[in-house]
Amino acid sequence: MLSFTQHTLKSQLIPKGFHGMKILQFSDLHLGYYFSLQHLSQIVSKINAENPDIVLFTGDLIDDYQTYTEAPFVASILKNIQAPFGKFSIYGNHDHGGYGTEYYDHIMRESGFELLHNSEKRIRLLDNSEISIFGLDDMLLGKPKIAETLQHAKQNIYTIVLVHEPDIAPQIATYPINLQLSGHSHGGQVQIPFLGAIITPSLAKEYTEGFYNIQGLTLYVNRGIGRTRVPFRFMSKPEITLFILQHS
Repeated sequence: MLSFTQHTLKSQLIPKGFHGMKILQFSDLHLGYYFSLQHLSQIVSKINAENPDIVLFTGDLIDDYQTYTEAPFVASILKNIQAPFGKFSIYGNHDHGGYGTEYYDHIMRESGFELLHNSEKRIRLLDNSEISIFGLDDMLLGKPKIAETLQHAKQNIYTIVLVHEPDIAPQIATYPINLQLSGHSHGGQVQIPFLGAIITPSLAKEYTEGFYNIQGLTLYVNRGIGRTRVPFRFMSKPEITLFILQHS
């Protein structure tokens, strides 16, 4: 059963004009591995029902690009996601695997998503107030340029970084970043009472789900929606996250 989690993000750096703005994060669909286009259509409907202002996808669209045969139909579904202030995505490790790099880029652009590849996007209102969203390439299979990209982050602007793997957070925390949004972990996908997550991929072993504070950086790890390696989840519900910005 899909879990919708909602959280308020408070900061003096969030401009008054952004107060109440809704940012939705979804992650790790892994299309093709027990996750169909019909499932994707249902997710899109659920996303639109929340009326988000900004939508962020934090990687791993298709499980295996070499074997997935329905990739040409994905964009026509994803493009139905509505977000008046923009839709943004980053690479996950599966998006680079199986020669998926160019295909993922094509699908996301056809879907109306701006792919943040070691780059920044400023969201600016008519009063010229703004927030910043950075996106880094995948830490495992991509070519992330952390220093080169984040050196442009400003102390006086509320700044979000999208990076697929959460365990890079201590390095992100050395820059003036307010919020890191990640996926990759699947919340462990399978959790055992009193033991916790037992399936944790590389760079998702320290931070597996929910909120963390690392040297002043707020990290949120989304459990994702799909599955990989094993065809089920246990005590790790698939998740879509809605963040409400609050000027305080």
